[in-house]
Amino acid sequence: MPAIPSQTAVLLIAHGSRRAAANDDLVRLAGLVMDRGDYQIVEVSYLELADPSIAAGGRTCVERGARRVLMLPYFLSAGVHVVNDLKASRTELSAEFPDVEFVLCPHLGLHPLMAEIVLERLAEGASESAHGTI
Repeated sequence: MPAIPSQTAVLLIAHGSRRAAANDDLVRLAGLVMDRGDYQIVEVSYLELADPSIAAGGRTCVERGARRVLMLPYFLSAGVHVVNDLKASRTELSAEFPDVEFVLCPHLGLHPLMAEIVLERLAEGASESAHGTI
C-alpha cells in the first residue's frame, strides 16, 4: 500500500451528544486511528450538541497543515445527516478553503466487517448473560 501523504488529515464526524461519555468514544477512536500510524493528523468533530463542530474540526485540520481532509461519518445509516447535512458541511469547508480538498468518505453503514462486530458483541452479551452480569 502506498504511503499516505503527511498533508492528508482524518476528520472523524459523529452526531454529538449532551452526554460527555458518548462524545469521548469518538475521541478514543481518534486515538486508536492515530496509534495505527497511517495518518499524522486525526481530529474529531460533531454535527450538533457537542464541540468541536465540523467546521471547527475542518479548520483545525487545515491549521495543522492538511491539504486534503478525509471526512469520515461515524454513522451507521444513511439518514438525513449523512445524505444532506454532511454534504453541506463539506461544501462550506471547501468554499472556506478552496486550496484544500475535502473528501466525504462513506459512512460506516453495512460494511462487510460490521457483521463480525455484531457477532462479537452478541458473543460478549451471551457470555455476560451466562455469568449473570447482565
